[in-house]
Amino acid sequence: MSEHVLVFGNGYDIPGRMRALGAATGRSITTSVMCRPEHLTKLEEAEGHARIIAVGADAPVEHWVALARAIHAMEPVTRIGSFGDQCQEKAAAVGQALGVPAHSPETVRLVFDKFAMRQHLAEAGVEPTGSAAVGSTAALHAFAAEHGYPYVVKPRSGTSSSGVAVVRTADEAEAAFERARGAGEPAAAAEPAEVVAEPFLTGPQYSVECFSELGEHEVVAITRKFSDPVSLVELGHVMPAPLPPAEAEAIRAHVVTALAALGVEYGPTHTEVVLTEGGPRIIETHLRVGGDEIWNMVTDATGIDLVENQLRQCTGEKVLPDIRAMLADPARAMHHEAIWFAGAPAAGVLVEVAGTGGPHPEGVRLEVLANAGRMLDGLQSSDSRLAQARAHGATAEEALALARDAIARLEFITRVSAGQVDLL
Repeated sequence: MSEHVLVFGNGYDIPGRMRALGAATGRSITTSVMCRPEHLTKLEEAEGHARIIAVGADAPVEHWVALARAIHAMEPVTRIGSFGDQCQEKAAAVGQALGVPAHSPETVRLVFDKFAMRQHLAEAGVEPTGSAAVGSTAALHAFAAEHGYPYVVKPRSGTSSSGVAVVRTADEAEAAFERARGAGEPAAAAEPAEVVAEPFLTGPQYSVECFSELGEHEVVAITRKFSDPVSLVELGHVMPAPLPPAEAEAIRAHVVTALAALGVEYGPTHTEVVLTEGGPRIIETHLRVGGDEIWNMVTDATGIDLVENQLRQCTGEKVLPDIRAMLADPARAMHHEAIWFAGAPAAGVLVEVAGTGGPHPEGVRLEVLANAGRMLDGLQSSDSRLAQARAHGATAEEALALARDAIARLEFITRVSAGQVDLL
């Protein structure tokens, strides 16, 4: 049987792996790509695609659908591939128009619109976390009067923890509003520049990696997350999370219920939660594998490759039974994996990252993420981080300690101009 997969966004190395899978299994698997112009330079093995169409960032969804129909007329599309946050709205609309399985436009809307997600989960009886879409600092003050301090302000749609701030006093509201408004996806000219306000959820943070198939959901791993208390940018993860069985089961059940309420049907999801005194509460969810190397950590910790399973599912295979069999296998060994990140100084130009040579214990891998000459402006988003260390250990605590120690050995040598120095 032949498959024609229409991939949205750059697809990373996954389309090439799909074609290789087809060659290895005696199937014909063709890939085409629709993406924004800025994705063209990031396409891997571009020569392997049957066709590549770049669509302007300002083009309406209808244009994407019309171009996809033209591709479909030349070579019928049998599958939709969407492997990151890029172009998911377009992928859903095209899938619906062509009658090809994909996330529904409504599911994608709810996942990307943080306020809409909160409303939907409340209406579905999943959780009662308050939320408001606000268009001014005055509206933030009104939210605080109703819900109290602290509260979180973030873009209505956004990724990488960009634009997120915790507001603890009224004096911080204006800066938080401007920060969130500047980091979100551009709104249409006629629409107000709204941001989202919601109560600050207190408790340990976790992320939950699930895989879905035909509306069934299986939790593959739970990760303990550590975030900066000011910017909420994630500083580290350890997997599997050291959790009592009852708490782990409460998190699993809550996330599965939320995914069902949001209408998730296929593929991997990455859901962030806080375990509050009232039980698990969702921060947000994503229709993709977790970033920050989490997808690789899942493979190393559990033996389950979420990306491989997604690409196999995307080429017509049923994969959830195999995932469940691996999770239930009593002989399967769980490994403990951790990652820790280095933040950035508040000002200056990066000259050098010292201390990278180690020596590091076995199983520790250090990677510098920033080049010399980079302007530093503190920990504004996930992209602000300067280095990361991966480690594995006999326990979660050991793995985390090894990763944190590798980062603690680093020194950032920076250059600061006289104009950046505050004079007393």
